[in-house]
Amino acid sequence: MWKVKVLKYNNMKNTYSTYLVLLMILFFAPMYAQKKQSEIERLSSLAKKVTIVRDNWGIAHIKGKTDADAVFGMLYAQCEDDFQRVEMNYIEKLGRMSEIKGIANIYTDLETRILLSQFDAKQDYQKAPDWLKKLLHAYADGINYYLLKNPSVQPKLLNKFEPWYPLLWTDGSIGAISTADLTTKELIDFYGKENKMAFNERQPDEFTGSNGFAIAPAKSETGNAMLYINPHTTFYFRPEIHIQSEEGLNAYGAVTWGQFFIYQGFNENCGWMHTSSNVDVADLYEEEIILNKKKSFRYDGKDYPLKENFINIKYTENKEIKSNQFIIYKTNHGPIMAKRNNKWLALKHNNRSMNSLIQSWQRTKATSFGGYKKAMEIKANTSNNTVYADKEGNIAYWHGNFVPKRSPKYNWAKPVNGSISETNWKGLHNTEELVHLFNPPNGWLQNCNSTPFSMAGKNSPKASNYLPYMAPDGENYRAVNAVRLLSANKKFSLETLIATGYDSKLSIFEILIPRLTKIFDENIKTENPLYNELKEPIEILRNWDFYSSETSIATTIANEWAFALDPILQKTYIDEEEPDQIENTNNFARTATSDQLLLPLQKIIQKLNKDFGTWKVAWGDINRFQRLSGNIDLKFDDNQKSLPNATGSVIWGSIPAFRSNYQLNTKKRYGYNGNSFVCAVEFGKKVRAKSLLAGGNSGDANSRHFLDQAENYQKGIFKDVNFYKEDIEKNAEKTYHPGE
Repeated sequence: MWKVKVLKYNNMKNTYSTYLVLLMILFFAPMYAQKKQSEIERLSSLAKKVTIVRDNWGIAHIKGKTDADAVFGMLYAQCEDDFQRVEMNYIEKLGRMSEIKGIANIYTDLETRILLSQFDAKQDYQKAPDWLKKLLHAYADGINYYLLKNPSVQPKLLNKFEPWYPLLWTDGSIGAISTADLTTKELIDFYGKENKMAFNERQPDEFTGSNGFAIAPAKSETGNAMLYINPHTTFYFRPEIHIQSEEGLNAYGAVTWGQFFIYQGFNENCGWMHTSSNVDVADLYEEEIILNKKKSFRYDGKDYPLKENFINIKYTENKEIKSNQFIIYKTNHGPIMAKRNNKWLALKHNNRSMNSLIQSWQRTKATSFGGYKKAMEIKANTSNNTVYADKEGNIAYWHGNFVPKRSPKYNWAKPVNGSISETNWKGLHNTEELVHLFNPPNGWLQNCNSTPFSMAGKNSPKASNYLPYMAPDGENYRAVNAVRLLSANKKFSLETLIATGYDSKLSIFEILIPRLTKIFDENIKTENPLYNELKEPIEILRNWDFYSSETSIATTIANEWAFALDPILQKTYIDEEEPDQIENTNNFARTATSDQLLLPLQKIIQKLNKDFGTWKVAWGDINRFQRLSGNIDLKFDDNQKSLPNATGSVIWGSIPAFRSNYQLNTKKRYGYNGNSFVCAVEFGKKVRAKSLLAGGNSGDANSRHFLDQAENYQKGIFKDVNFYKEDIEKNAEKTYHPGE
């Protein structure tokens, strides 16, 4: 009897709760609808100030009255082309990947949350100058208006974008996260509760690099300075876009999805190309930790309490949302990230800063060499080298930008003693102290993620004039090729500059193949089974000119064989005091044994025979470009249409990049990284530019601009950039305001 009464009471209680909820909905629904309508009207009024013209390649040309108007339209246009990529980039920067991809991402999320502080980003937003705050609001408004106008688009996680989000991602590189040499595994070992769990390692920038060339008037057929912009990124990581305002903004180039500044591009006055920098911008400190009831660290003989911060990471498991809370420790140097040799390691870094975002914006509006140098003096971009050219005929190069001053007594590629003030950063080096060069007499500059001490051939800066941490980079075969080509005694046109950027010589094989043939000739006799198996392949390599091409069998054999050799040959990014790729290759070739060279070649020949029925496979038959789906989680299929690509690996010396891999279900290699946005610019009375994208500008597989540049990409045929009003209007495909 008692239980029945309770049941009736509970039923009455539930009914009352339901009525209460319904009353609240009826009361608040009109207020919510009114608020939503008011927001739509506000954003619609902003949209009317913006015009978007899509040209015949689907490139968005955005014009607004103010810079903020242009940013509003820019983000709206990006969402039209690929909202999924815009959203995913910010899910990653917010450290929320594990909410959609599961527990395997929890420690990469933790690392992101430690290094890209959301608290600090929100604080920066509050104190941002008014002009920057307007851009931040325009960024959020542009994306949120797109979502309001396109209710069929279902975000994976972010239903509303906040204006402080860009302050998490203040540089333009692929990752723009520097952790010295720390790994995710070390972070798990320190903070993880289940060290043996599966996890995804944070991926560093793909080590294929980027190329930047600047040509002075003295080396130009027209007497105009030129710039070659050739970032190597994962395909479809950056679209091509043009933004203009009546406040002096008129920039064209590559923008990383979800950012509001042109990362690599040009305006009417100057152009900028960024290559990934290996300058030391993050250091590890071995801390002297005292573990008692009050955890502390020792610094200059005094004990200070460790700061503690709680980070809660949500993750999806079996379709449920769960969470883990971590206690993060911090010293005066930065967060504790790992433990080595019984020493806790703190990381000193600058992975996000408002000044970096300010600098990224201000350089796009530079009107002169002096104006660009002024932007560089903010000294806040951690990940960039800069290759520069302008209409006044200047060319310039800066190796890095944010470079802390440190004691020369230490090797800063290794952890240093954190308990003494002697190892503290002593402010930043001024830009004139950085490795740099302006207007060299040879008339050209280059950087291919290589040492700056070959940037202008014999006219390059001298390493002895700089501290090792300012340029630990070594030489690589791509830069060797670039110096060879740019040093040739000739003048460049825009077209011959593009051709130079597509030179396909694989120079490493000038060292490796003579050693291979010598070992074969001296050690493999006719009675040896290897003789008949390898004689013909080796003869093909012996007679090869070292240039990759679609029809080249030698390219196939050499490329596959080199990847099977000692991985030291692939090491192109180095720390100070380490041998570079050229030294490693020479050392290997000098000492390599018959087994080290011939057995890998035998395995490659056998694999080709197994997969294709013959080892005589042309490079273009195995090295393919294919785009079946959008910009994320690329999939490939041997049975679907694809195009041959002639480019060999940049690791072996190719200047253009087409990084390809085998998939689990494929026998052919498919490109996923390398030349994506490429642009050549000439600065005369009017800017003249040509560009090329991998595939096309749209991430929508149903758009005709998804693959409209694929055949041009295959052949290296550049399109004319529509930069001026008359060209944009002549080639206009569609003109509209956001939301129409």
